[in-house]
Amino acid sequence: RQRWRADGRALRKLPVHVGLVVTEEEPSYADMASLVVWCMAVGISYVSVYDHNGIFKRNNSRLMDEILKQQQELIGLDCSKYTVEFANQDKTGQVLNCQSTLKVLSPEDGKADIVKAAQNFCQLVAQQQRTHTDLDVNVLDNLLSSTNGFPDPDLVLKFGPVDSTLGFLPWHIRLTEIISLPSHLNISYEEFLSALHHYAACEQRWGK
Repeated sequence: RQRWRADGRALRKLPVHVGLVVTEEEPSYADMASLVVWCMAVGISYVSVYDHNGIFKRNNSRLMDEILKQQQELIGLDCSKYTVEFANQDKTGQVLNCQSTLKVLSPEDGKADIVKAAQNFCQLVAQQQRTHTDLDVNVLDNLLSSTNGFPDPDLVLKFGPVDSTLGFLPWHIRLTEIISLPSHLNISYEEFLSALHHYAACEQRWGK
């Protein structure tokens, strides 16, 4: 555990929010749980898990069980100290020590959430609570429910051969660094850490 925390501190730049995007057809709960726990161990505050078929979200209890199991096995954390949120659901599992928050997302939390936010804004205009000139980036951000309380991702780790994020938070990744890895299956900690080093070395020009 101390080694992982030291690895995080040694990085010149550590992402605050990491998106783990699986484009493969057969997602692995054990491998995804390892990635989530490694994110927690190095000190990443927010983690989003996404697959384009919504398998992880539909089976979030199975993923959560695997994460809690690996928390104990890999870093010896007390399960009572970790916060988990499932986007667009009222159920929040309070499990907190690691100061990390997880959201499990599916395609409905991407474009569909933007459509819903636009509809909500139009209703506010119709009710004269807003005017059309009020619409800006911050207002739309506040209307999006799937990432409520989450900063935009600094880094997306995309797993699989598909050269696309397949609908992962299209509004939020305008300035996100995206690193592609061949597969999340049997991924090693060294591969994960190498991706973080790659991110830390990137010079972000913010469109300049």
